[in-house]
Order: sequence, then structure tokens, then C-alpha cells
Amino acid sequence: MKKGDKFQQTFTVDSRVYKGFIDIFKDTNPLHTDGAFAIERGFKSEVMHGNILNGFLSYFIGECLPLKNVIIQTQEIKFSLPVYLDSVLTFNAEIQDVFDSVKMIEFKYYFQNVEGKKVAKGTIQIGLI
Repeated sequence: MKKGDKFQQTFTVDSRVYKGFIDIFKDTNPLHTDGAFAIERGFKSEVMHGNILNGFLSYFIGECLPLKNVIIQTQEIKFSLPVYLDSVLTFNAEIQDVFDSVKMIEFKYYFQNVEGKKVAKGTIQIGLI
């Protein structure tokens, strides 16, 4: 893997992902579970939990990279638009730098919805173990 390498993956926030997140983490905040509550606050419907996207990041690092000897060292995510149930998101990542001396790779990434709008972006640094 080298600087400039690009990766792309598609994720869907379907009911299985949504319900699984709630079942595991017990986050039933009404913004995420009550459509009327969310609509009263200016959203189209229930807003999906932002940390679902963190799960997709973990999947990308653990399953989509050609290397398996990796560990996430740091991860940053900035949310810019809400994600709703059944949203299809395209994840795009690019290697920004490779630090051979400390066995570390840095990625910049973003999630984009089907309208082409970025819903979240950030950086991830992984270590080679």
C-alpha cells in the first residue's frame, strides 16, 4: 500500500444494522427512535446513530484492506449531514501518507449519500503489527 492508493466500499444503513445497533448498545434516544420527535426538530425522520458509521470504518480497516496485520491507532469523524434508515452510503478513502519508520498508514475518508453529498469525513491512522 502506498500514498495515493484509493479504496471505495458501499454500505447500507438497513433495518438490520439499525436494530442491531440499538439491541447491542441500548441507545434509544428519541432522535434515533421516535419519528415525530425527530421531525419536530427539523429532520425527515429518525436520524441514524452516527456510531454506525464507525462500525463501517472498522469493517473497512479489518476486512477491506489487503493487509490483515493492522490495528486502528486513531480515528476521527466529523458528521455534516444526517443519515436516515435505508440510506446507501459510498465510502471513499485515500492513503495520505505512509510512515515506514513507525509502521503507520494515514487515510483520509468520507461517506457520501446517493445525492452525492458528504455526510461525514475524517482521518484514520493504522499501525502495522
